[in-house]
Amino acid sequence: MNAAPLSGLYAPSLALVTDLYQLTMAYGYWQQGMQDREAVFHLYFRKAPFAGGYAVAAGLALAVDWVENLHFSEDDLTYLGSLRGSKGAAMFPPEFLEYLRQLKFTCDIDAVPEGTVVFGNEPMLRVRGPLLQAQLLETALLTLINFQTLITTKAARIREAAGPTDQILEFGLRRAQGFDGGLGASRAAYLGGADATSNVLAGQRYGIPVRGTHAHSWVMAFDDETRAFSAYAQAFPDDSVFLVDTYDTIEGVRQAIKVAREMRANGHELAGIRLDSGDLAYLSREARAVLDEAGFTDTRIVASNDLEENLITSLKQQGARIDTWGVGTQLVTAYNQAALGGVYKLAALRKADDSGWDFTIKLSEQVAKTSIPGILQVRRYLNEYGKPRADMLYNTAEPLPDQLTLIDPLDNTRRLAIKPETKFRELLEPVFRAGKRVLDLPTLAESRAHAQREVQSLDPSIRRFLNPHTYPVGLEKGLYDYRTELILAKRPVRGA
Repeated sequence: MNAAPLSGLYAPSLALVTDLYQLTMAYGYWQQGMQDREAVFHLYFRKAPFAGGYAVAAGLALAVDWVENLHFSEDDLTYLGSLRGSKGAAMFPPEFLEYLRQLKFTCDIDAVPEGTVVFGNEPMLRVRGPLLQAQLLETALLTLINFQTLITTKAARIREAAGPTDQILEFGLRRAQGFDGGLGASRAAYLGGADATSNVLAGQRYGIPVRGTHAHSWVMAFDDETRAFSAYAQAFPDDSVFLVDTYDTIEGVRQAIKVAREMRANGHELAGIRLDSGDLAYLSREARAVLDEAGFTDTRIVASNDLEENLITSLKQQGARIDTWGVGTQLVTAYNQAALGGVYKLAALRKADDSGWDFTIKLSEQVAKTSIPGILQVRRYLNEYGKPRADMLYNTAEPLPDQLTLIDPLDNTRRLAIKPETKFRELLEPVFRAGKRVLDLPTLAESRAHAQREVQSLDPSIRRFLNPHTYPVGLEKGLYDYRTELILAKRPVRGA
């Protein structure tokens, strides 16, 4: 048993952040001599989270870091060598473990930049390379990109509700799914639009601004609120935000004003007050009136208490005078959406004689779960204002016709003809070539700015929370027709 269950977890090698079946398949490919056959996998989700109209791609920087450091350490190989099957025999023979010891990553990876808005069935990441290597990437890529995309999208929705000028503070570390969940959520929340975090480690690791107030215990540790606020002001004369609802909220505001007057007399200003319980709409209006009457019109009102996009929208509709939103549990746990549901599917496999490609498809009784074959790219067409009009998935291994038509994969009567002069951009960009990184990643702050531009470029009907409009995503007609032929070829004909 590991005596250091936390500090010993993140060892230099993270190759074993995978599911066992990835390794058993890898061994099977190696045993069959298939390990070096060229393959193409796509990572995508089928349905936007939170019953929304879009998602914001995230997690690429973490995935790149993992891939660049992918190797099997001696500890990894020793552990794998200790695994036994049901009859007691070694699961992996020494020859295969030696193969893993010498394994060098040589795949190509193309990906959608972090912060880009994406939609169902669109590849966010494409892996092309030796079958065994591409297979081994699946679990870690999904773990990183699914969670980061989910939380980033939640944060973008909260930013949509709060508006462009209100501050959003991520306060969720204590409610996150462990240290790693909290750290990852802080990064994704900032990428999606939060302005700062309470998570000090996230501040150190990612350069995210850190912010905080004090807890109720601070007030309770003193004889009364006035002494508590005064002591805090002495410690932080220019950065004090007083939590005013320990005993009586409006009375707490009045006590905060007493201390604020003393601060002003000494050349300092009260930064804000925080409301953490009760009727936030009513209390914020009352607090604003008391603060303004006392001459503290610039003192901000911070609110917390299980906030999320729908509640923030409601509070604004009720005339709440809140200008800073402390969001925690609902953001870092992506409340009401347990996971993104991203998948990683094989879409092409080089023929054994190297004469061309076999394009592969996964069928399902659920039409939405039938995969898309080919070496896919996503082309985003723009309207006359440079904003997204429609997205087309096409097979880069086949030439495109002069006249392009998009077909909805779930309803072939929904078609869109594309004029030749329509402007577009390709979403998947080269990240790795032959195992070497070829892309200089943007900073987190740059990706955050990109995300905000991307979300705002969408029509409000797509951004809305209730019954959002469906953004057009279609298959190029040739790809649609080929996919249909492949489905008919793979699906057995049944008698009546």
